[in-house]
Amino acid sequence: MASTVSATTRRVSRPGVVLVVVLVSYFMIVLDNSIVFTGLARIRDDLGFSTAGLSWVQNAYALVFGGLLLLAARAGDIVGRRRMFLIGLTIFASASLLIGLAPTAEWMIASRALQGVGSAILAPTSLALLTANFPEGPARTRAIAAYGSTAGIGASLGLVVGGIVADLTSWRVGFLINVPIGIALGIATLLYISETSRSRGRFDIAGAITSTLGMTALVYGITRTADEGWSDPVALGALGAGLLVIALFVLIETRAVQPILPLRVLRSRVRGGAFVARMLFAGSIFGYFFFISQYMQAVLGFTPLQAGLAFLPMTVVQFALSLLVPRLTRRFGNATLVTIGLAITLAGMTWLAFIDAHSGYWTAVALPMLLLGAGQGLGFAPLTAAGVNGIEPRDAGAASGAVNVAHQLGGALGVSVMVAVASSLASGESTAAVATESAAGIATGAVLLALALLAALLLVLPGARQRH
Repeated sequence: MASTVSATTRRVSRPGVVLVVVLVSYFMIVLDNSIVFTGLARIRDDLGFSTAGLSWVQNAYALVFGGLLLLAARAGDIVGRRRMFLIGLTIFASASLLIGLAPTAEWMIASRALQGVGSAILAPTSLALLTANFPEGPARTRAIAAYGSTAGIGASLGLVVGGIVADLTSWRVGFLINVPIGIALGIATLLYISETSRSRGRFDIAGAITSTLGMTALVYGITRTADEGWSDPVALGALGAGLLVIALFVLIETRAVQPILPLRVLRSRVRGGAFVARMLFAGSIFGYFFFISQYMQAVLGFTPLQAGLAFLPMTVVQFALSLLVPRLTRRFGNATLVTIGLAITLAGMTWLAFIDAHSGYWTAVALPMLLLGAGQGLGFAPLTAAGVNGIEPRDAGAASGAVNVAHQLGGALGVSVMVAVASSLASGESTAAVATESAAGIATGAVLLALALLAALLLVLPGARQRH
């Protein structure tokens, strides 16, 4: 019966509307995550956060987001991706309202955790809706190119919007705006997007529990090291426990009748390489945002508004090149674009690592930002496509979840590693100390990008050639 209904409703589905709804919802997630970076100072002042407490505005979100991704992705396969998308949208918009109205620090942290639940549902189900509504070929290539570009553009534009909102109105506006947007997206989803077919069988409860606990422990351990260092026994215990639980999860998945993450999703050389490269790529970019935002305000003396606007060179280039990705993919191939994008981003990050207390914005920051924008514009969308390369419809949700897990865990890992390295070389609030920390952190990000490029050269590129 479910299959019959799905086949009937799918005939009235409108792919164009699906694309718009998915892109706007994903853009909303990425935008909010970036707005936090430039709004943290005002959030701290308004709600009376301590420095340590302020880190949990991001950590609470990352913990829940990273921990629930695979569970939410598989739930979409079983319950229906449209239904799960609406649930995630409702939770995200409601949490945004609570954040915008937050009277205390504790309220803010709890609401950010709830927002992480909504994001964990929205991120994989939105990508799965694309793969379900666009058959493999040029149409899907264009749709996924737009989806992948949204990640990079949203992250960059979020910093600009965050600076403008924090300076001219209030950081609360950046969250409250999600409420009317969420309502509009929900109405469009109900009217124009059909439900996907549902998988039958038992839900993988053991896999769901171990994947959630394992991911949560790993993300918690990683984020805690940024505050307490890599020698902290609680952080090391969390990381060790996370690895053990993940190993147990893999064992469970080999025996489950209907696994939450079919291991066949990871066996492809192209997809496996794409997941590794995405983790490293996302880690370096998240860390870059973290350090360069502080550098521009503490060393260059920019206001939050000026710091936000300073990201425009990167954002404009990234947006322009992302529009060319479908055409370039047809000419050069997806794997080649992944490799070129990573190489250009590595060049920009390496250049940026030479900043110091006496550097100027235009030559030391803006010019390498152009390369970072070009690399992300060319690389993010093809990397997303490589992560769902050749995937069967029944595994679309699981593959989408794996792509987002790689992005989220990579971001948390990258920031903590870059902060740990930077803190070991310098500390303090002086201009010289911030400049030294920023340069060291960004240099570490360049190393992560070099490893991502290596994964593309050894796995993604050869795997794509073998397939053809």
